[in-house]
Amino acid sequence: MNDFPAIAELIPHTGPMILLDRVIAFDDNSLSAELVVRSGLFGDDKTVPAWVGIEYMAQTIGAYAGMKARLAGEPIRLGFLLGTRRYSGNAAEFKVGTALTVRVEKIMQDDRLGAFECRILGEGIEISANLNVYQPPLNDTEL
Repeated sequence: MNDFPAIAELIPHTGPMILLDRVIAFDDNSLSAELVVRSGLFGDDKTVPAWVGIEYMAQTIGAYAGMKARLAGEPIRLGFLLGTRRYSGNAAEFKVGTALTVRVEKIMQDDRLGAFECRILGEGIEISANLNVYQPPLNDTEL
């Protein structure tokens, strides 16, 4: 068991759009989360396409930003995926029920733009990518 907040307290998603189960590690430059692959929005009762891994990675980056915001006493903010580079791996799909660990590590980040090196690991699964993200300002006075 860990003392990290629930994922729903870290990202602006709700209900079935929350794909991560829990944060397992966090430091100033990285976050790791776990999930068990579920059927539903993105797959059938048996598999989920591996491209959904991009959303797993993006939500893990969101959880990282959420942890940083909580520590700074700031509200959770929306973020946007700008692009994915070098998405590669050894799986075309994830079997429902598979446990995965998603790790994101900051490559660079300023107050709005960020780049993260991301990995998804599971039994016999290894996927990596770089994601570029954007977080708009809290209000118009920050423009």
